Amino acid sequence: MSITEFIRNNKEYFEDFITRSTYHSNAIEGNTLSYADTYAIIFNDNDFKVSAKPREIYEAINHKYAIDYVLDHLDDDLTEKLIKEIAIIINKNINEISGYRKVSVRIQGAEHIPPAAFELPQKMMYFVYNYNHVEYPDIFEKIADGHIQMERIHPFEDGNGRTGRLLVNYEFLKNGMAPIVIPKDERGKYFSFLSNSDSKGLRQFFRELEEKEIEHMKKFVEMQKSTSGKIEINKVISDIQSRLNVKDDNAHNNERMI
Repeated sequence: MSITEFIRNNKEYFEDFITRSTYHSNAIEGNTLSYADTYAIIFNDNDFKVSAKPREIYEAINHKYAIDYVLDHLDDDLTEKLIKEIAIIINKNINEISGYRKVSVRIQGAEHIPPAAFELPQKMMYFVYNYNHVEYPDIFEKIADGHIQMERIHPFEDGNGRTGRLLVNYEFLKNGMAPIVIPKDERGKYFSFLSNSDSKGLRQFFRELEEKEIEHMKKFVEMQKSTSGKIEINKVISDIQSRLNVKDDNAHNNERMI
């Protein structure tokens, strides 16, 4: 059993992860839905009466479908098409897009000005090529550096943050690792890493969040009735932690060599 299979097959964890990921990612961008409202919307729970703006409801629904898209395309290489498809889903019924933005944009609260619209095809071509070919000391550094680059390019009119965070989990899951959820309460720290292009700080932040998610997964493993299922997923989690320790040691060794 893989991490992805565990997510798909464990109903309780699946609903928990989809809701947390959707709630926090949207809240980081200013969505005011509560956690309970988010769950009710994306899993059709009629026990809750939700009163919200249409945009906020669509943001929740779209994010769930975008996660499904990511889970269905983990065997695919990162391409411009995959990035665009995620952004299109994120923006459906809100700010319909067909691809990269045609206008200039500003990142709220940031000094950095993203490239002009006419530069995007070349910028994104280079981004994808470098992401797939540059070698990094470990997966955390690759994901952190890639996320910062993506957010600085800001290729879409809207939904860049949500799209970027989904790509972060695409890469974690593609590498057989636990996904992460960036808490809305740590929005300031997260944005600081992005605005300062602090890939080392973001790398450590992502590593800590991945470790927390593994511990969170273990709680759902204990809920499983099947002993064989528990053994399988515990072995997967143990393998992930072993790989993380090895990669972290290698990263420290590389730093010492420098």
